[in-house]
Amino acid sequence: MSVTRKAAALGAATALLAGGLLVGTPAAAAPVPACTGDLLSDSGAERPDTTHVRFTVVNNGPTCQLQGFPTVALAGQGSPDQNKPLRVVPRGEARPVLLPLGGTASTVLTFTPVLGEADGFCASGADPTVAPTLVIGVAGVGFQVAPSDGGQFALCGDTVRATAYR
Repeated sequence: MSVTRKAAALGAATALLAGGLLVGTPAAAAPVPACTGDLLSDSGAERPDTTHVRFTVVNNGPTCQLQGFPTVALAGQGSPDQNKPLRVVPRGEARPVLLPLGGTASTVLTFTPVLGEADGFCASGADPTVAPTLVIGVAGVGFQVAPSDGGQFALCGDTVRATAYR
């Protein structure tokens, strides 16, 4: 075999091997773990108006995945056993949100509004409920948050509508 033919055969073998390695089965990506509450912190409860609250969490650990809706309760005035759970009505479809280190995800809570001035009233005739803080549950932990404007949360009834985390 001449040197030229040997070089050509070696080149073809190398290309075949390289091609086989490149075309082979790709390695399966490791699944992204679910976010855990110990890796999350909150950035507060922003209230753009009297019936909406945007609650945001920040990932302080490795990349994780958050999916679903929060739980919500009116805070028990210093005693967790006095928290008043609210019924959460989901809005939208819950899809996984990938949170890298420092990544954020938010949910928007919508309350039935209290009408009128000062003491206010509920259209249903029920008495309004007022609380200085909420306990928002995410990834197995509860974050006690106050409104960003320094006010209080006021609502009629025991239901809150919540968007999935985005």
